[in-house]
Amino acid sequence: MTKREIPAALQRALDAPYSLEGLDSCDAAHAERAALDEVLGPDIGGAQALRESRAAKLAQAGGRTLVNSIIPFRGLIREISGAAPADRRMEVLVDAGHARRGFLRGVEAKLHCDVTIVDLARIETADVTGASH
Repeated sequence: MTKREIPAALQRALDAPYSLEGLDSCDAAHAERAALDEVLGPDIGGAQALRESRAAKLAQAGGRTLVNSIIPFRGLIREISGAAPADRRMEVLVDAGHARRGFLRGVEAKLHCDVTIVDLARIETADVTGASH
């Protein structure tokens, strides 16, 4: 087992998610948001579609069930080994990264930067079969 290295962009987001320090230009805000995009993946409104495949979700749930049935006391082992607490810490870091990225979008809008702001009214919601309505 190896320890995961905490990405610097996520650690900065956790330390000060709503700091304005160093955000005096569009370039600075863009650079910081790009660093978060690199770690978190594309922001909502990017090229990716909001689709959910029922078959993929069932396969994922089935895989988890299979692993949990093959390895008895898996949850206890994960707690003792430190894997579960590490996963929880990473979840907190990712949440901080998302909060920081949203904050940076607001800073970019306030600075009148040239950015694409997501029009949430236009995003199609997908049902569990993947068909939009």
